[in-house]
Amino acid sequence: MTAPRPDFPMHVSVEQAREMLAALLPAPATETVGLADALGRTLAAPLGALVSHPSATESALDGIACREADTWAATAAAPVRLRVVGESRAGAPFTGTVGTGECTRIYTGAPMPPGTDAICPVEELADDGDDVLLRRPASPGDVRPEGGDFRTGDEVMSAGLLLTAPRVALAAALGHRELAVRRRHRVALLSTGDEVVEPGEPLSAGQVYDSNRYGLAAMLRECGCDVLMLGHAPDSPDALHAAIESAGGADLLVTSGGVSMGRYDFMRDLLIEHGRVAFWKVRMRPGGPALLGGWQGLPVIGLPGNPVSSLVVFHVIVRPALTGRPVQSLTLRAATPFRALPDKTAFWRGVIDGGTVRDYGRQGSGILRSLSDADALVIVPEGRAVAAGDDVQVVLL
Repeated sequence: MTAPRPDFPMHVSVEQAREMLAALLPAPATETVGLADALGRTLAAPLGALVSHPSATESALDGIACREADTWAATAAAPVRLRVVGESRAGAPFTGTVGTGECTRIYTGAPMPPGTDAICPVEELADDGDDVLLRRPASPGDVRPEGGDFRTGDEVMSAGLLLTAPRVALAAALGHRELAVRRRHRVALLSTGDEVVEPGEPLSAGQVYDSNRYGLAAMLRECGCDVLMLGHAPDSPDALHAAIESAGGADLLVTSGGVSMGRYDFMRDLLIEHGRVAFWKVRMRPGGPALLGGWQGLPVIGLPGNPVSSLVVFHVIVRPALTGRPVQSLTLRAATPFRALPDKTAFWRGVIDGGTVRDYGRQGSGILRSLSDADALVIVPEGRAVAAGDDVQVVLL
């Protein structure tokens, strides 16, 4: 008698796993934060310019502002003489009009005085009483036009952008004091396993320190999530049930361990028998036993217990779903061969050297040091080995 077929998909692709997890997450709400708290947040709405930048036509350097036509004949051997009639500096512009044969001293960022259209840098000038001598023609290219960066009403930043430090600065330059951002996902995190011990405690034979919990917590915070630490639960259905019940109010529960084929993989059994399963197993290595499901409306992503498997699944599946942004990848030249698997996409650890990537070496799912030392995950599609010299896609770590 054959075993009944499960009523959920098995052995889904990496792309399907990402899409299915993203579909289970709640649509992010919007909240308003000040500029000082905006770093690392995701912009929830397009951002327009409330002002123009520059706000006036201005100088790009220190020197003099003058009429270009007055300086065409200037050379080092035969400098042109102009009369200095004032100065313009940032915050204190020249208020008069510059006439033929005249100029003003000007400083970087200062508005161009009326009547001027060019700048001669201070390095090409010589003072002579109330006059200045130009050893080369002035240049309109050193003038920044009003609104040359953006103009009032321009849409400058689109919704969904990650607010990096330069983007926070740009938002301030646009005139915004506060920004509408997506509310942070609230993610509960639980590690499981009788063999798992808190770092620093005595370690018996066969036990391991709880690297998954701290590594995954760090990755969740890198994604901009608020993390609800549920601690560790032993391999006990009752203990796991109680831990899951304590995740109330979270948008997602992330677990590590208990989702493979073993007799004591109780997280798998709880979701199959009492929760809901969206898929079990992904066609990838490392990380194949990953499981996606739900518990009383709470989405649950169960990651494998092996530390490399857990972190790789998070990096290529969970992170993109939480952030709404694809993994960072690029094409490099393979410096060494990378083997293929017949029915799984492989994510081998690699070391980048210039425009090439080489095999890290030890690829076991328990070799956590490989993720620390590697620069990238080399993507080897199902059944398509990569030879030295081939182009290959890599995911940056």
